Amino acid sequence: MIPLGDETRRPSRFPVVTAAIIAVNALVFVLELVNGDAFVARWSAVPADIVAGRHPETLLTSMFMHASWSHIIGNMVFLWAFGPEIEEAMNPVRYAAFYLVGGVVAMLAQVAADPASTIPGLGASGAIAAVMGAFLITYPRDRIRSLLFFGWFARVAYIPAVLLIGFWFLTQLFSLGAVADVQSGGVAYLAHIGGAIFGAVFARLFEDPRRLAEAANDD
Repeated sequence: MIPLGDETRRPSRFPVVTAAIIAVNALVFVLELVNGDAFVARWSAVPADIVAGRHPETLLTSMFMHASWSHIIGNMVFLWAFGPEIEEAMNPVRYAAFYLVGGVVAMLAQVAADPASTIPGLGASGAIAAVMGAFLITYPRDRIRSLLFFGWFARVAYIPAVLLIGFWFLTQLFSLGAVADVQSGGVAYLAHIGGAIFGAVFARLFEDPRRLAEAANDD
């Protein structure tokens, strides 16, 4: 199942921040491929290091890194499906802050779950989970246009956001292939949960009332 976008509404403005986030993730992934394990190890977040006060900047850098092609492609597809509407609801500046804070909160949730772990954590899943949590609060009844696969056959279906996001949580528990010798860790799902909770709780705080009023008038 691949989300293609929100069928219920369309952003009235190009999602500059969402596009920029995708571009940065792609650039960093190229750097991972070129520079290998040493680059990944340096900029990924290691819980034991964070707890010891070492490399706190990795709480930010790790959210722009990915462990495999399937990891980055899956994350960016989901971000493009949900991000533009939330960017419009918040405005670009608030949305950028929301995304970054959500990613940090998600990584801190993983650190808290296993503070002694030396397994590097990386990926945008926690920040994207925050976007999805916000989506369910801001647009709970929207239908997501999705591509469903049945063996060799595919069809487009319109799925309630809550069901599609639930499926996303399951798929994010698995990572196929790796570009570096980095393990995914057994408690990574807590980063997704932490990000989603942050998004759901703080979505209203980041929303721009003027943007929402414009959207309501357009409806």
